[in-house]
Amino acid sequence: MRLLPLVAAIAVGLASAGAAFADDAPAPAHIAVRAAHLVDVQAGKVRDNPLVIIEGEHITEVRYDGQVPAGYNVIDLGSATLLPGLIDCHVHLTGDPNEVKGDYYEAVLKRSSIDSAILSPTYAKRTLDAGFTTVRNLGADDYVDIALRNAINRGDIPGPRMLVSGPPLGATGGHADGTTGFSPWIQFHDINGVADGVDAIRHRVRENVKNGVDVIKFMASAGVLSAEASVGAPQYSQEEMNAVVDEAHRWGKKVAAHAHGAEAIKMAIRAGVDSVEHSSLIDDEGLKLAKQHGTYLDFDVYNDDYILSEYAKKGFPASTVEKEKTVGRLQRENFQRAVKAGEKMAFGTDAGVYPHGWNARQFAVMTKWGMTPMQAIQAATVNAADLLGMTGKVGAVAPGYYADLVAVSGDPLGDVTQLEHVAFVMKGGDVEKNDTRR
Repeated sequence: MRLLPLVAAIAVGLASAGAAFADDAPAPAHIAVRAAHLVDVQAGKVRDNPLVIIEGEHITEVRYDGQVPAGYNVIDLGSATLLPGLIDCHVHLTGDPNEVKGDYYEAVLKRSSIDSAILSPTYAKRTLDAGFTTVRNLGADDYVDIALRNAINRGDIPGPRMLVSGPPLGATGGHADGTTGFSPWIQFHDINGVADGVDAIRHRVRENVKNGVDVIKFMASAGVLSAEASVGAPQYSQEEMNAVVDEAHRWGKKVAAHAHGAEAIKMAIRAGVDSVEHSSLIDDEGLKLAKQHGTYLDFDVYNDDYILSEYAKKGFPASTVEKEKTVGRLQRENFQRAVKAGEKMAFGTDAGVYPHGWNARQFAVMTKWGMTPMQAIQAATVNAADLLGMTGKVGAVAPGYYADLVAVSGDPLGDVTQLEHVAFVMKGGDVEKNDTRR
């Protein structure tokens, strides 16, 4: 009991020291960003002469009277058009096809997660410089994506805000099993998400949650860039998919399902997933189910061009290219059907299948296959934020949101390829890139 006065004294001293440090901390920056136009993604229209008032990390006001409050530093972007920081709901920042350099098996057999950890900051910076201030990383062995996210959050390296999945769950011999197609005598000593049966699946979800993931991803179907013969057959039973979603939701984590095939898509939707990734062969019943369940559909409709153009040159197995030929065109046609059906759709590119920093090339493909430029931009802003559970934080230029802003020199609604040439990037009130000064 005699220790209590001493403990109290120490506590008071620490509190006083903390207050002193707080007093010495720099005041949050006061910035006003001026431009000629703003794409208001919430209202679905363009507004002229915006002035975005920022204090610290957040937007406090958007005004149109041109009056800059006293004490604010002005960033004048001239004739540029402002947009919210863009969001890509499906990336892989721990890999890039340019690592392969013509020898697929050298990349698979002679590199490890250490290589991924060294290279991933470069990919994160390219993504941020391209105007994508928030991403969802759907799949990385050995929890490299968690380490990358944490380094960015600490301010150690530049990069987008990240939600991460860690190792995706999948069946033995399936799309998450890196040993598929190799000799049984070859072993990979990585932390992966291979799990079979309800109990093992629940355990795997809990392991990922324990290690700090933000979202759970699982492989509902076969895939293109793995050695199974099928591209879309279901790889988990309905009971197993139900277990993934039930356990993830129990821990407050959303679920993304990789699914190309029509049946696997429907099984994943029935299980209650929050989004279906790829959605390549979705049928009419699948579209109806997605609408009934409020499921987001993410179609990575750009990377077909890159795979068919470059993967054979890089030494990828011929079976990979052939599988892509079976799904690429059908995926785009089904994307068009989903747009016409009014489905909930977000922007997800599978970046890492093609080079990082090219994310915005997907906008032109989305508009070619049925979306208006505004719809495509909304898919990468307000819709994406809704899918990620980040509405009110990212995806719009509005009070209370993070000061995540990008700017282009032209009119992205008249020419959506303007988004491939972002000149200004601000994340959380910090200017990450400003080529408008040239």
